[in-house]
Amino acid sequence: MQIEIDQMESAKEELENHLDDHFIHKSNWLRAAVLGANDGILSTASIAIGVAAASEGKEPIILASLAGLVAGALSMAAGEYVSVSSQTDVEDADIERERQELKDVPELELQRLTHIYETRGLKKETALLVAKELTEHDALGAHVRDELGINEMNKANPIQAAFSSGSAFTVGGVLPFLVVLFFPLRFMEYSLYGSALFFLILLGSFSAKAGGSSIVKAVIRITFWGTIAMGLTALVGYLFGVSV
Repeated sequence: MQIEIDQMESAKEELENHLDDHFIHKSNWLRAAVLGANDGILSTASIAIGVAAASEGKEPIILASLAGLVAGALSMAAGEYVSVSSQTDVEDADIERERQELKDVPELELQRLTHIYETRGLKKETALLVAKELTEHDALGAHVRDELGINEMNKANPIQAAFSSGSAFTVGGVLPFLVVLFFPLRFMEYSLYGSALFFLILLGSFSAKAGGSSIVKAVIRITFWGTIAMGLTALVGYLFGVSV
């Protein structure tokens, strides 16, 4: 008996470790980090390139880059906070509604849960048995997970999301800002473009490796759109720029 218990505990531990290894568990923080860093690199570099194309001095480029870096980081943090807060409010409202329905019409809710499991491939008798057992164990948890599709993996914290996005944008934006500070004005546009592409390649490689996807596809995607963004900004600077 003790041997069987030890085997079950060992199997449970292996299952938990296996679940932790899946890339989907990283999707929330990875999305926020990559989005923030990508925006930081592209926004700051694009602003600097645009101003550099329209300016004969270095000071306006530094000022515009710094302003874009600060404004972008705050905007990313605020936007992520509002977005995630809105999503959380909707989820909380649905959970409260589900809690009330479980009190008012428990039989109907049991039928709904049974139907969900039937559509997933279980026989009607098995689906009803599973629904009953899960209802006895944690009725609200079962409905929140299987009827509403809300789980711990996709439920984000607004403050955490805001801090992650703002921090990632700052880290990404500081890189081209350092280029603006230390590289000569004569080759500023080319330096910014080249360094930004290098940073984007590193970011694409990191995100692909962390997410278990193709590094080549990630690098091509991120550099292609980065080139378009910086190229269009430089074009605007040349067309509408006035020497400062």
